[in-house]
Amino acid sequence: MRYLVVMENNRNGMMPFPPPISKDRAFWEFPKCYTPEASLQLKKDWDIQAKAACKDRAARHQPWDRQKMSKVVVVGDLNVGKTCLINRFCKDVFERDYKATIGVDFEIERFEISGVPFSLQIWDTAGQEKFKCIASAYYRGAQVIITVFDMADIKSLDHTRQWLQEAMRENEPDSCFIFLVGTKNDLLPSEERQRTEKDAIKIATEMHAEFWAVSAKTGENVQEFFFRVAALAFEKCMLKELENGVPASIGRGDCINSDHAKLEEATSQDMKRSCC
Repeated sequence: MRYLVVMENNRNGMMPFPPPISKDRAFWEFPKCYTPEASLQLKKDWDIQAKAACKDRAARHQPWDRQKMSKVVVVGDLNVGKTCLINRFCKDVFERDYKATIGVDFEIERFEISGVPFSLQIWDTAGQEKFKCIASAYYRGAQVIITVFDMADIKSLDHTRQWLQEAMRENEPDSCFIFLVGTKNDLLPSEERQRTEKDAIKIATEMHAEFWAVSAKTGENVQEFFFRVAALAFEKCMLKELENGVPASIGRGDCINSDHAKLEEATSQDMKRSCC
């Protein structure tokens, strides 16, 4: 569901009514990790409290559930495949030729997890230096940070540390799930892929991140990865809600509209000042 649908509904003074959640976005079991060596979350089932709350929520159909949402920020060098990764999951497409992301863009992907509606707001940020001052403003408030590198370009792996540092400047320590994702794994021979994965797991350990190797071209591990992201973010959202006693959400549709307005304003001002 694109934000333009939400904006149009808001202009007409109506709350958005999203279509039913696709069956392929509904799951009950806790998704597995990529490999035990690359995971910080080795548990095989939901937290007991979250599991009980899901059963209760599914039975009562709380009206605020459709607003339950976590913010995901995707960062990394130019041309590492951030947009292709997102498009493969959200649209099930792969395009060899695409325009580089200017500033930021986002998709909203809807799930049903253990019978409870949940959404990920996935922010695709530019990897170009001149857009960093725009993109960095949208790191704030992230529940998940995905640092992406090209498995065929080892330099992009080294740069992930800097991308994570920049994203964490806008967030509280230990407030985010962190993932390190290697794209284009289909381009590497088996032995080279194994060596690159070992290097990536070492860096992921330093970052306190969970590592995944994926291919947007073939779709390998893409759905499994985003289901894992959704499951961990959802569980944390549920536990926070139970702790605080209020629905956990990053905001309703009008907040999305506001974010888009701020993006246009920031882009305009930055282009005028040529600060980037």
